[in-house]
Amino acid sequence: MNEVLKSMHRLGGQVTRKEIRRDIHDNSNVISEDEVDKIKVSKKTGNKYSPFAWTLNYAVKYLIMTGYLIQDGRLLELSEKGRNVELSSFDGARDVRPIVEKMLTKQKQNKASDSEKANIGDSDDSDEMEEPWRQQLLDALMKMNSKKFEFFCRGLLTKMGIDVDDEKGVQYVADGGIDGFGYVRSDDYRTTRVALQAKRWQGKVSAPEIDKFRGAMDKFNAEFGIFITNSDFTREAVKTAREGTRIITLINGDQICDLVAKYNYYVEPVTTYRLKDFYLDKD
Repeated sequence: MNEVLKSMHRLGGQVTRKEIRRDIHDNSNVISEDEVDKIKVSKKTGNKYSPFAWTLNYAVKYLIMTGYLIQDGRLLELSEKGRNVELSSFDGARDVRPIVEKMLTKQKQNKASDSEKANIGDSDDSDEMEEPWRQQLLDALMKMNSKKFEFFCRGLLTKMGIDVDDEKGVQYVADGGIDGFGYVRSDDYRTTRVALQAKRWQGKVSAPEIDKFRGAMDKFNAEFGIFITNSDFTREAVKTAREGTRIITLINGDQICDLVAKYNYYVEPVTTYRLKDFYLDKD
């Protein structure tokens, strides 16, 4: 609960669970990135699940019940109470949990039903559950050879408004260079040089890879860089990318999915419907 409130204050007070999770992954001094990323397999169902997602959702639920947060659809928002809380002295175990326990006792809901627990646990992953194409896309990217993956990344970056050079950095071998080079023109007609790096990896991209890329940027006098991967970045890699005079923008697999959807890049949007409780209630 403490880390959720800290994260929401860092992010401006109106965010999704996914954004809180990402922020805690990258910036928390209390919760490790491995704890956030840990995946287990249910002995009963055989399905994979995230223990951290359960913890996060219970924390959010308790903060909503005690008035620190307000939920509007998928968005969470700090209430006045949440905005004014003294983070340095706030203790969820002391300031929230006893109040929630009293509320549950009063409502005779000390023991939530299995269905209620499932609803709490699944809410953070609802986007992925409703959009199986995201995992299909990540699986497809993992199976691509290096040449096709770099081709995919260059095309996606072009969709984002980067004028990718046809010659500079065009290579399909791991020689410590860059995978692309381009130009970004801002609204004030200022053009910026950008170096591009694409990594199709199973594991996380580490800080030394960011350092290598920054060194390769020097060869092309790039003013900033974009490092894109189908997987993710370690916390140290994120910190390294933010250091120095030239910031490196990191794009992980989850953000690739967002960009593919935004620019309709080799995907076709499909409209569907979900029945509301009116149709599902027994009464």
